[in-house]
Amino acid sequence: MYSYEYPRPALTVDCVIFGLDENDLKVLLIERAHDPYEGCWAFPGGFVDMDETTETAAKRELWEETGIKSMFLEQLYTFSGVERDPRGRVVSVAYYALVKLIDYNDQVRASSDAKKAMWFSVNEMPALAFDHAEIFEMALQRLKGKVRYQPIGFELLTEKFTLSQLQKLYEIILNKELDKRNFRKKILSMDLLVELSERQQGVSHRAAKLYQFDKEKYTALESKGFSFEL
Repeated sequence: MYSYEYPRPALTVDCVIFGLDENDLKVLLIERAHDPYEGCWAFPGGFVDMDETTETAAKRELWEETGIKSMFLEQLYTFSGVERDPRGRVVSVAYYALVKLIDYNDQVRASSDAKKAMWFSVNEMPALAFDHAEIFEMALQRLKGKVRYQPIGFELLTEKFTLSQLQKLYEIILNKELDKRNFRKKILSMDLLVELSERQQGVSHRAAKLYQFDKEKYTALESKGFSFEL
């Protein structure tokens, strides 16, 4: 194996996982089992193996530390502050992920380097290890920006949803109220939702119609220059 003459930085990945319940946007944190920052909260992540890409490493770490293995995953940014890791010179490639929280609300499991894995509201975050507070802020702003011009928000919803649930998703992420009439007119005019013959079950109010997002149609339209914008 080739031996380098000069010291080199180590490479890690960190993953910000967003999930949505009825009234709140949440992120998944792990309690670190080892130093540095033993007992502190952090995002799942770890060192990249020699035979891995950063994306492969991110998926592996998510599975090993939380039990999550199927999600929308996208690279966020590279964090390379000289003093960001007390173990030495470490560069981290951060990713953000979107999951249907209902699938993992009670099923996340901590293992590997994690003592515990828990969901936290983005509005009630604990102190974070390393530079993870900076990573979190960048990931949150990326989500708020991107949800307006790409239909990534559907990754946070169940397969079947009401228009009210879809509007609520955008209101929670963007932290503002949206006009019901204008929102529905805009989203329906894109013709990307499939209206189902089903309605909500087990609700005390009048059951609303259910819809599905037509991902194949969106992909076909996107290839022709279609612009998703809310």
